[in-house]
Amino acid sequence: MDIFERVAAYRAESDQLAWNGTFKEYIDLLRQDPSPAMTAHARVYDMIKSYGVEEVNGHKRYKFFEQEIFGLDRAIEKLVEEYFHSSARRLDVRKRILLLMGPVSGGKSTIVTLLKRGLEKFSRTPQGAVYAIDGCPMHEEPLHLIPLELRAEVEKELGVRIEGNLCPSCQMRLRTEYDGDIEKMPVTRVLISEDSRVGIGTFSPSDPKSQDIADLTGSIDFSTITEYGSESDPRAYRFDGELNKANRGLMEFQEMLKCDEKFLWNLLSLTQEGNFKAGRFALISADELIVAHTNESEYKAFIANKKNEALQSRMIVMPIPYNLKVSDEEKIYGKLISQSDMKHIHIAPHALRSAAIFSILTRLKETKKQGMDLVKKMRMYDGEEIEGYKEADLKEMQSEYLEEGMSGVDPRYVINRISSALIKQDLQCINALDVLRAIKDGLDQHASITKDERERYLNFIAVARKEYDELAKKEVQKAFVYSFEESAKTLFENYLDNIEAFCNWTKIRDPLTDEEMNPDERLMRSIEEQIGVSENAKKAFREEILIRISSYSRKGKKFEYHNHDRLREAIEKKLFTDLKDIVKITTSTKTPDAAQLKRINEVSKRLIDEHGYCPVCANELLRYVGSLLNR
Repeated sequence: MDIFERVAAYRAESDQLAWNGTFKEYIDLLRQDPSPAMTAHARVYDMIKSYGVEEVNGHKRYKFFEQEIFGLDRAIEKLVEEYFHSSARRLDVRKRILLLMGPVSGGKSTIVTLLKRGLEKFSRTPQGAVYAIDGCPMHEEPLHLIPLELRAEVEKELGVRIEGNLCPSCQMRLRTEYDGDIEKMPVTRVLISEDSRVGIGTFSPSDPKSQDIADLTGSIDFSTITEYGSESDPRAYRFDGELNKANRGLMEFQEMLKCDEKFLWNLLSLTQEGNFKAGRFALISADELIVAHTNESEYKAFIANKKNEALQSRMIVMPIPYNLKVSDEEKIYGKLISQSDMKHIHIAPHALRSAAIFSILTRLKETKKQGMDLVKKMRMYDGEEIEGYKEADLKEMQSEYLEEGMSGVDPRYVINRISSALIKQDLQCINALDVLRAIKDGLDQHASITKDERERYLNFIAVARKEYDELAKKEVQKAFVYSFEESAKTLFENYLDNIEAFCNWTKIRDPLTDEEMNPDERLMRSIEEQIGVSENAKKAFREEILIRISSYSRKGKKFEYHNHDRLREAIEKKLFTDLKDIVKITTSTKTPDAAQLKRINEVSKRLIDEHGYCPVCANELLRYVGSLLNR
């Protein structure tokens, strides 16, 4: 790629987007397509929708967020539907501040950053084009030039809504430069840009003693007072506050509730009436979406103060909890590591999963549902089927605690500990044990956790280790079988033939000799005993399997061995039991003979080629599983 050619092409593309004309030409443009006159809220909603929306199990998934935000589908759906969609339809919700409230490192800032970057890109597309009065410091909507008395007729003709009045600067220019002739007022296309301070403003609290309200609303330019003779002359005022520059787009209030009260007063009329007070002017109109974020403790302190009731009533609070899905937590860690310079260090399979299991367990709350422990709950949250529980049980658990996911270990802590494991010298690869050890070592340095929490977290590390041990054993045992899936399917089909004959009081036909035989009770029991099905319960278990097959058949689906959680476990355990001695001897022997060495090399190759291991972690896995099987 020629860098300078690409830069030149990008600049040429930006030049092609440029549009300059008069207000009359802008009106002609709106007659063809009224969308440029949409509100800031509608622009954000259309931008999110433009990336696509998926319907999954009755819930909407917005693709705009999926590359950066993981595991917050329910929170994102609520945010888009209850705030952005409603406000885009001009419902009263648009007159509220959107407050994202949640624990640290939960994704609040990432959501706002995505919205800002998305608006910048959207304004470069035909459907997201933004037009403004040329030279206006607030790049305001040109339709504000229409006199109030004529707006109803214009709205009807163009199919638009006109809200807001000209800013003081444009009022003076219209009067002095164009003699009130709105037709000649110049209009230009603007591109939303945080760097250029067009359509995006960001306010961050600092020392209340030094921070000035001018940061929000602009300030008087004292050097021009003598020239223009009055502080109320728009030419003597800098319309460069964050609220001015965020007009037509989005205003971000970082850590809003840390702000001094006087900075929040300006938001009262801005949210409700769409205007704010600045300098010695009438109220200034602004069309912008205000997004703020804060943590739970600051929010509770804020609502406890009666002085804040007026502002509180003008807020829509959207909880942004931690992710509660192990698979999505893995993606978060993978994304953060991929952004670093440590990509050359291999991360063994299940290393990030083990860290994710620990993290999710710290965030879950014990359910009152009988027989459901935290590990089962974690698996159900991650989309796994748990025998004896249905979709209704999952929904019931998800609504059991409104505050679930608002506490626990944050992703930053875990990624910091993974980083400490990655940064060790001469390291080619890290595995799950390295990661869990690093997390455990860091608990002593974690200042915010109590002694009781530390004990709980140590227990969760032990649970994560146990989960990894099972994964490791299964992976090695599967690698020992050249085609594990085929072997499992063959055993499964054989079992089904036998239980069908058993339940129907029939015989089965030998595929080789073609003779009829009684069902193989020994085979059936060798599988069922793996999961503790007693002699008395075997008939009920077998009938349950046949009922499940019939149910799948009616729906036009094929019943596979992994569709029944307990049967899958039984099939796998049967195969592993038959293999256990071979695996144990081969992986744990210190002086393998030629045959054992050949098998070890074959298994290592399979782990590397098919399961994502490198030579280092494949050998470590085999040694570790050998020690596990010898315990």
